[in-house]
Parts: sequence; structure tokens; C-alpha cells
Amino acid sequence: MIQEAPGSIFFVTLKHSVKLFVLYWNKVVLAASIVSKTGKVLVSRQFVDMTRIRIEGLLAAFPKLVGTGKQHTYVETENVRYVYQPVEALYLLLVTNKQSNILEDLDTLRLLSKLVPEYAYSLDEEGICKTAFELIFAFDEVISLGHKENVTVAQIKQYCEMESHEEKLHKMVMQSKINETKDVMKRKASEIDKSKIEKGRVDKGGFMSLQSMGSGRIESSFSDMSISDGGSGGFGSSSGFGLSTDIESFSSKSKGRPPSSATAPPKGLGMQLGKSQKTNQFLESLKAEGEVILEDVQPKAGQSRSAALPLTDPITLTVEEKLNVMLKRDGGVSNFDLQGTLLLQILNQEDGHIQVQIETGGNPGILFKTHPNMNKELFSNENILGLKDPNRPFPTGQTGDAAGVGLLKWRMQSTDESIVPLTINCWPSVSGNDTYVSIEYEASSMFDLRSVVISVPLPALREAPNVRQIDGEWRYDSRNSILEWSILLIDHSNRSGSMEFVVPAADSSVFFPISVQFSATNTFSDLKVLNIIPLKGGSPPKYAQRTQLITDNYQVV
Repeated sequence: MIQEAPGSIFFVTLKHSVKLFVLYWNKVVLAASIVSKTGKVLVSRQFVDMTRIRIEGLLAAFPKLVGTGKQHTYVETENVRYVYQPVEALYLLLVTNKQSNILEDLDTLRLLSKLVPEYAYSLDEEGICKTAFELIFAFDEVISLGHKENVTVAQIKQYCEMESHEEKLHKMVMQSKINETKDVMKRKASEIDKSKIEKGRVDKGGFMSLQSMGSGRIESSFSDMSISDGGSGGFGSSSGFGLSTDIESFSSKSKGRPPSSATAPPKGLGMQLGKSQKTNQFLESLKAEGEVILEDVQPKAGQSRSAALPLTDPITLTVEEKLNVMLKRDGGVSNFDLQGTLLLQILNQEDGHIQVQIETGGNPGILFKTHPNMNKELFSNENILGLKDPNRPFPTGQTGDAAGVGLLKWRMQSTDESIVPLTINCWPSVSGNDTYVSIEYEASSMFDLRSVVISVPLPALREAPNVRQIDGEWRYDSRNSILEWSILLIDHSNRSGSMEFVVPAADSSVFFPISVQFSATNTFSDLKVLNIIPLKGGSPPKYAQRTQLITDNYQVV
């Protein structure tokens, strides 16, 4: 008979009343976790039975126990021991009992620290959370029931990547059934459309004159049809059912100009597309009262399809820089933060064994940082981006809406106003019962800015502001009380511009903060891809490079 006593000593009663004392040391790892330095739990895997409140309490107490500036790798409490290792802005943490072998725990921690970069594309909160389940599966291969398994990193990757032939076969069968069902649906939909067209021809004799156009033209017109604005429908246009080609988002009309009246629909047509008469009357009454009405125009089907076109090049590298700038209204820079990334996207698996040779512009203020899986020495010596393990391919395929795999990051911070792409000056002045606001922009010669939108907050108004002068176009958002100043392109011909408008008397602080949005095709880093080096021989694969500079948060406060 076995009886448990305090202190983990077990009494085993044998024959002839002989008692054997066995001391059992319960040496286990309670949990393996990844937490931020502020105490936020990102991933935690428990290897013994414990409640959620218990593990959350243990992990919440850890940041308070870690001292700053100390070189220790563990810290103890009355009940448990924390063995930890900093990983950039995170902590990789083992929670064990105090009887565990700390040397074995350190060996386990080192193995886990090698696994985390293998499965997480970036060592930050976003990268860890996206690969949480992969990390948990890898932790389970390292630790079983609280004890370390005798495995290596290569063995763990092999165990986690094992594939099932039956599962593959099942997925192939399911995919074939789905494709077959889609084909049946397309055929049925086509038959229904044809039957509707034939029925319409029989019901209305006026359609018989359209036979010369051909049935295929009618079907394509229905599928690509875009409801035109203002009631200009019917078959009068030779390009189809009154397709709308021009969409005006901004109005350059000043206050006081009479609103354009809606044109009456043409008579004698077989079909009319557009808004109902009651809706048009309601919009006209609002226009008569001075409201600025923006017509809802649906984009063409061809436009939506072109925006979602998949990548056609085998390899695509995207250079993207995001600007976070805070300018002072009286001049000067409060904050300038530039963050850039180089993203790689590969369509075909056979093109995954490559290296990327790049060239940087030599900007001394930019600090580059490679992905943990990249060969840092190769990049620092030859400006070549390649994996540490040359036998390992880059991830392939378009997964969801992901832009690709991050290879390189860089950052630039400054307070120099001369490097700011666009500066804004706002001068409100009160005269009598009105406030005259003059705004001007000055653009740097380093960039040609596209799709520039300067959003100026306004006080609550009953009607649109009186825009007296503007270089570009404007639009008034009455719901949010914002005046949007739009310039399609800023280049050498219009490095500076101005706008002047009048509103009722208001305090000058109402017109801030001013938000700015724009994009550019050249960047601060001037990073360029020179060549794609295939590691398995053969000619270099075809690749495309995309470069863009965009604003993330650009304000004048």
C-alpha cells in the first residue's frame, strides 16, 4: 500500500512489516510562455494541470520580479522559479518548481529560443500571435508532461511538418467536388439568363429590333452594366446600357453658383435605368436648400476586377515606406518617424531557393535590420539577402491578403524640417462675423506626390464654406464637418499652392489638426533590387519590383 505524506515522501509497506522510504523529487516544467515586457501574455503552454487563474497570476507577477540592468537568467519566489531569456522586445519564459534542475531548464530554454525564430516571421506581438498554434505544437515536441525530450531543432521541424497521404487524397477529392459544383452553378446561371432574355423578347415586341446587336452583346451588357447617374439610361449609347465613365468625387464650384438641374430622361426608350422620380425630387429639394449632394456612383465591374488582379510575375518584391509625421502649426517638426519594409512574394514553389541582391541609397540616417532567419554576415558584406539555411526555401503562394514575407526592415527618425516631403501653413484671421482662412502647401523637390488630400476640420456649419480661391479641387464632408483639398499630382510645375475660404467667425484652434494623405513612387532609402540569384542553378527567374511611399499618420497640430 502506498501512502502520500508531506514533503513528497512515500511510505511503501512490504511483507514482514518492512517499510521502504522513497523520496520522490517532482522535477517538472509547469509552463512555457512568451510575454511582452509590459506583462501581456502572447503564448502560454501548460504541461501540468492548473487553473487559468493560477497561470495568469504567475505570469502577471513575473514582470514585477525582473530587475533592470541585471544579468540573471532566473528569479525565484516561494513556490516557483522563473527561467527567462529576452527576445528583442519580448521574454521567453519557463515556469518551473524550485526542485527542478536549473541546468536542464536552461538547456530547454535555449532549445525553445532557437525554435521561436523558425516559426515566427517577426519577433514582435503581431508575429507571435499569428503563429501561436505553430509555436505551441513545437513546444509540445520539446516538453512532454513537464520533462524535456531528447530532440533537436531539425527533428522537431520534421515532426511538425509530417504530412498524411490520406489527408492529401481527401482534400483533392473535396476540391474536385467543389470545382464540379461551381461548373454546374455557372451552367445553370447561364441557362437562367438566356431564358430571361428570350422571355423578354417574346413579351415586348420592341425588343425584336435588337436582334441585329446579337445575343452575346446583350448578355455582356447585362453582366458589365453600371447604373448611370442622373437618369441617362436606355439603349441610346452605342457602348451598352448607358455606362457611366466619369466619376466626380470633388467639386471645384464656389458658393453662390446655381446648382445644375437634373436632366429629364429621354422619352420613347424601351428601358430606363436610374433613380426613381421620388428620389430625384428629394435630392433636388436638398440641393435647393444649399446642401452639397454627392451622388452614389457604383464603379464598373471591370474596375473592381482590375483592382483585385492577382500577381502574374513569379517573384514580386515590394519596397514600402510609411510616414508618421507631426508638424507644428507655427513651424518645426514635432515627430518624424519613417518605417520601411522589403517584402517578398513567390508564386511557384520551384522558385523558392533564391537570394536577393539589393542596393541601398546610402542614407546615413537609416538603420537597416534583417529578419532573424536571414544571413546577417552575407547582407553586411555583400548586400545579399539569403536564408541562414540555404537548403530551406522561402514561403510561397498568396495567403489571404498578405503582402508577402518580410526580408528587411529599416527606420529613420529626425527633427530636420528640410527632409519633410510636404509642409502646410494655415493662417486663420477673424474679420467681423467671418473667419478668413488661408492655407498654403510647399512640397520638397525630392518627391513627386500623388493623390494628395489635405483635410481641414471646420466648425459646425449649416452650409458649405465659401471657397474663394483654390489650386486644385475641394469637397465638403458635411457629416464630419471637414473640408478636403485635393491635388492629383504635385511635381516640378506646382511645388507650392494655396487655398482660401470663408466661414462664420470661429476660434483658430478649430482648424487643427490638419491631416494629410499622399503617396509617392520613390522612397527615402532609395532601395533597389539588382538581381535574383538562383541557388540551384539555371537562369535567374523573372521578378518585378514595386516601390511606394505612403502616409500612415501625417498631421499639422
